[in-house]
Amino acid sequence: MRRVAVVRPKRRGGAELEAVPWRWVGSVVVVLAAVFLLAAPGYGYHRDELYFRLLGHHLAWGYTDQPPLTPLLTRLATAVFGDNLVAIRVPAAIGAVLTVVLTALLARELGGTAAAQIRAAAGTASAALVLIAGHVMLTASIDLPLTAAVILFAVRAILRGDSRWWLAAGAVGGLALYNKQLIALVGLAFLAGVVIAGPRSLLRDRWLWLGALLAVVIGLPNLIYQIAHDWPQVDMARAINRTDGSDNRAFFVPLQFVLLGAFLVPTWIRGFRELLRRQSWRPVRAFAVAYLAGCVITFVTGGQAYYVINLLLVLYAAGCVAATASHVGRAWIPISLNAVVGALIALPIVPLSALGDTPIPDINQATRDQIGWPRMVDLVARAYRTIPAADRNRAVVFAENYGEAGAVERFGPEQGLPGVPVYSGLNALWDLGPPPDDAAPVILVGFGPITMHSYFADCTVTGTIDNGVGVDNEEQGRTIAVCARPSEPWSTIWPALRHLG
Repeated sequence: MRRVAVVRPKRRGGAELEAVPWRWVGSVVVVLAAVFLLAAPGYGYHRDELYFRLLGHHLAWGYTDQPPLTPLLTRLATAVFGDNLVAIRVPAAIGAVLTVVLTALLARELGGTAAAQIRAAAGTASAALVLIAGHVMLTASIDLPLTAAVILFAVRAILRGDSRWWLAAGAVGGLALYNKQLIALVGLAFLAGVVIAGPRSLLRDRWLWLGALLAVVIGLPNLIYQIAHDWPQVDMARAINRTDGSDNRAFFVPLQFVLLGAFLVPTWIRGFRELLRRQSWRPVRAFAVAYLAGCVITFVTGGQAYYVINLLLVLYAAGCVAATASHVGRAWIPISLNAVVGALIALPIVPLSALGDTPIPDINQATRDQIGWPRMVDLVARAYRTIPAADRNRAVVFAENYGEAGAVERFGPEQGLPGVPVYSGLNALWDLGPPPDDAAPVILVGFGPITMHSYFADCTVTGTIDNGVGVDNEEQGRTIAVCARPSEPWSTIWPALRHLG
């Protein structure tokens, strides 16, 4: 029988790329997917998941605080798999798995052996932020694989000498604009890296600019939405900088050493150093500078530390290639330790009853934001039952934040709040409009006395939120109150109730 020759892709200069060890990379992926599936029901909904679920009932081309992709995927997941927590987390798990595969492919593109590719896959699967983003449905869950794909295609365009890959990078970049504008940060950081470290000849490659144009064209509806609504996400960015900018700057540098996990730090530092030093990597050393440029941009604007995570994964992939000549060897020790620590931080391993006695909720905000929602809604239902039966058909719930609003909307019907409308003045929920002017009484969730007595009349506190496990999250200690009515018509006070954060 005649054998068919396998043609492998080549880097610029004619060097063949080593075949992907799919059996081993696939094993990492299968184990990771199984872990996510087993962990998915743990603890409870994250506040962002409740928000995405709520926005999924009001699909639009964009929202005040984000583009439409994550709410859309949440809506599709619940439509296909059912309205439950596991369903919502399916896209997140898929995103993390794809990120692992794409990082292994990036290591291959950099000339990595099979062992280097396996190490890149296993290390990425053990990374703390990847585990968090794969367990909980966050905007980062979708950003990770989309940005990883853009970077992979850019590296292929450069190292293979095939500029047509810029079109693929642009197409995926345009899709990423529907999830968040972080891809623009990566693009700006990369261009800064090219200007500083070269090769500046890239800036004369028409395919690069055609790819950028393609990204803009694909993302144009989202851009039009922003223009038509006076750039709401600019207002959102300013609000986040005002409220969280100082904390984000204070923790930015330390968090760079824990995003992937402390045990992987030596590898990505080596990757950073080798990207700048290796002659064969001169065409892509701009990515090392891009990481620094991304850090500067994020720090100055008060953004969150994870915004540069994909550039950090480039350094890690390069480190795997630099550290692994022909075998994985001792690399499994730090990766295994990293996986254990990452899983403890990211996944619902510690029993809920003991969680408040550990530092995990302080380390991982995503953990504490999953706690206590059904107990809170139970308090809201009790408040509802204090309202005279004759007035209940006009009652509404007004929540301080989107987690509270989403929780009442999700758990309310099964806990004794049949058909009670839920409103909030936070971010995109404010845009959905005020309650009817005759909507009263009002169940206030999470508001302090200043707002309560400034905008509502005859208020009685009916309960204090307690998640029951001692986790100090945003809701803990807040109050539930029943107010007879708003102090003025809803349409009058609604502009003053808007807030961003």
